[in-house]
Amino acid sequence: MKKFIISIDQGTTSSRAILFDLKGKPIFTSQLEFTQYFPRDGWVEHDPEEIWKTTLKVLKEVIKKSKKLKGKVLTIGITNQRETTILWDKKTGKSVYNAIVWQDRRSSEYCKKLIKLKKETIIYNKTGLLIDAYFSATKIKWIIDNVPKARDLIKKKRLLFGTVDSFLLWKLTKGVDHATDATNASRTMLFNISTNKWDDQILKILNIPKEILPTVKDCAADFGYTDPSITGSSYPITGMVGDQQSAAIGQCCFETGSVKSTYGTGAFVLLNTGSKKVYSKNRLLTTIGYRINGKTTYALEGSIFIAGAGVQWLRDKLKFIKKASDTEKITKQLDTNNGIYLVPAFTGLGAPYWNVNARGILTGLTRDTGPKEIIRATIESVAYQTYDLFEAMKNDGLKPKLIKVDGGMVGNNWFSQFLADTINTSVLRPKVNETTALGAAFMAGLQIGVYKSLDDIAKNWKVDKGFSPKIDSSVRKNLIQGWNRAIKKTLS
Repeated sequence: MKKFIISIDQGTTSSRAILFDLKGKPIFTSQLEFTQYFPRDGWVEHDPEEIWKTTLKVLKEVIKKSKKLKGKVLTIGITNQRETTILWDKKTGKSVYNAIVWQDRRSSEYCKKLIKLKKETIIYNKTGLLIDAYFSATKIKWIIDNVPKARDLIKKKRLLFGTVDSFLLWKLTKGVDHATDATNASRTMLFNISTNKWDDQILKILNIPKEILPTVKDCAADFGYTDPSITGSSYPITGMVGDQQSAAIGQCCFETGSVKSTYGTGAFVLLNTGSKKVYSKNRLLTTIGYRINGKTTYALEGSIFIAGAGVQWLRDKLKFIKKASDTEKITKQLDTNNGIYLVPAFTGLGAPYWNVNARGILTGLTRDTGPKEIIRATIESVAYQTYDLFEAMKNDGLKPKLIKVDGGMVGNNWFSQFLADTINTSVLRPKVNETTALGAAFMAGLQIGVYKSLDDIAKNWKVDKGFSPKIDSSVRKNLIQGWNRAIKKTLS
């Protein structure tokens, strides 16, 4: 009988479930997009009920497929958009407010207040994170302060908080298990990454009650069982990991110094720093890479807010392209970028600038500038932003030898080559591009003994294509100088 692992990958724009064989090969995928709500400038929300319904639907499809293939599902892993915040009623399972998404900036003013109160050092030292509206803590606070129902439920000891993984676990187990894993916890700005516990001092500063928080487990752990009334049979859930860390696991970045960069809606670079926490002097985040058997492996992370989202903008708002894959063909038609740069600061700038108020600019325009140049500038901007992250890592004394890439954008060979040229580092693209979902499947399999160790998991990683830097160093220098000038204009 064939054996499978299911991975639930609940992302920012869609919910997916993927059926993997035990070698980590994707056999079948079911995916559903869901609604993005933008109630005000800088606000981004999802409907938790829609997150749940789409997730359940794709999960059921995949279970059905496994039966058609006469196979057995051994276990389920969950990976998710991190930081996105849901508060719900323990008794009814109903959320008190929409999910506040990681991209949401509504708590920026409160963050400024915390910085004024000189709380930055204490929060950074304990959590590895900068005070920013990106993380869950100030989103939780906003809901408690602005939604009377939340305060009412706190009094009745009925309010629960979870990131999306935790919410889905609670739903799948029919309210039996309220837990999360160390990687998701490390992105809330409430979790002490040295003691591996929720931090009482930070909870007190923010006035968030500890009893609403989930139990924190390893990434490979016994999280609970799906209720048979929901999934037909009952399946164990034995892996859970936030999406970016999951991609690093899927890319088998288990050695200190190994790096992965995922190009999805945003882009995220994660560098494994082993058992050592590296605190960046260049505004990169210190975070938990994974925790297995109670042992924590740390990572340094840089986040770019706009990567694939820039391509969506070209398609949906400017109507320059019909589909994302058109960008490769168009970009190739130009010999150079003709001095056109786009800084896609649509929701501010992420690492290493962390400027909430920055807005996008397009610079170098002439009468000759047309859609092709703007499309190319959009694709190039993702490589330049990655270059900025690599420079920050270099300034922190870390120099990656090669980078493993994944996500929707890396199917574009032109982009992958331009990335290698810009960062002057070899770029490897894996055979299985579904690395985020794969990481959670690997963790789930590790817990039940399908894989004996991380080394055992690493045997499944295969390269699809490598890209080496090919451009002349003077050309690279000129391109980067142009980008630096554009960034200065954005920040001025």
